[in-house]
Amino acid sequence: MNSSFLEFEDNKTVQSMIGVHDCNIKKIEDKFDVEILVMGNQVKIIGKTKEAIDKANEALNIIYDKLDRNIDVDDGDIDGIMRIVNQKSNGKDKNMDNENRNSKDEQEIVLKTRKKHIYPRSVNQADYVRAMINNELVFGLGPAGTGKTYLAVAYAVLMLIEGKIERIILSRPAVEAGEHLGFLPGDLKEKIDPYLRPLYDAINDMMPQEQTEKLLESGVIEVAPLAFMRGRTLSNAFVILDEAQNTTVQQMKMFLTRLGENSRMVVNGDMSQTDLPNGVISGLRDAIYTLKNLKNVECIKFDDKDVVRHGLVAKIVKAYDEKYKNAVNEE
Repeated sequence: MNSSFLEFEDNKTVQSMIGVHDCNIKKIEDKFDVEILVMGNQVKIIGKTKEAIDKANEALNIIYDKLDRNIDVDDGDIDGIMRIVNQKSNGKDKNMDNENRNSKDEQEIVLKTRKKHIYPRSVNQADYVRAMINNELVFGLGPAGTGKTYLAVAYAVLMLIEGKIERIILSRPAVEAGEHLGFLPGDLKEKIDPYLRPLYDAINDMMPQEQTEKLLESGVIEVAPLAFMRGRTLSNAFVILDEAQNTTVQQMKMFLTRLGENSRMVVNGDMSQTDLPNGVISGLRDAIYTLKNLKNVECIKFDDKDVVRHGLVAKIVKAYDEKYKNAVNEE
């Protein structure tokens, strides 16, 4: 067995790092297959391999550093820290060249919204935020639960708070209703609300509800189905298109050419969950191929290892991916 010793300066911070009933320590032990012994401000890590000990060591140091800077760390943050440490160690950072980056670099990325500070919870999430910071058009591809929409809304809210944009526009195709919303009850907002609910939920997690309602009423935050984007030029705005795999090629071209001065677009989708009729080419797939060599356009790809919902969701995504791959191989 291998072992390693850590020594921290503040006993109180160490107790917070350990967690209630040692819950944080137990998470790290289970994740990296190590044993962690705490004696005052000293921590001993015992494991079968040096790699496992190094991962646990790094995770503990990141958690302690956050707490020492009075940054709240919840269960989701602990999971995210361990996920990033594991991915960096295993070389899973496939979107960018990260030879000179370490796990702590990802923790320095923070989106400060009205209600909470949001940190990436996977390496690809960190790359996704960097892509939004550095590019005018970003594509986020991957399964549900990987934080594509949530992080895009968080960055849009941050830019609005900082005065870098004047409005946020949220859209998605209403394919399930065939883009013909007339038969649904209510006014336009009531008709499209079910399709935009994930976007509303993300905003309400970052801003007080009364403030969100005021911004919606004033048009600073606008929600609209994709069909209502035609003919507009979207300037000084952060525009998010969700469920983009359900766009046609013509719809996607129409949407992308709405980009105006001082605006940014994020286009998210999961190519494995298209609701388009058989034989119809997805506008998302076509756009990625068409625009792949353009400057200021970046595509970030997520997979089941980036799923930050309930642990079972990642396993479900992985099971379906394997089923799809096996079916393709059999053909």
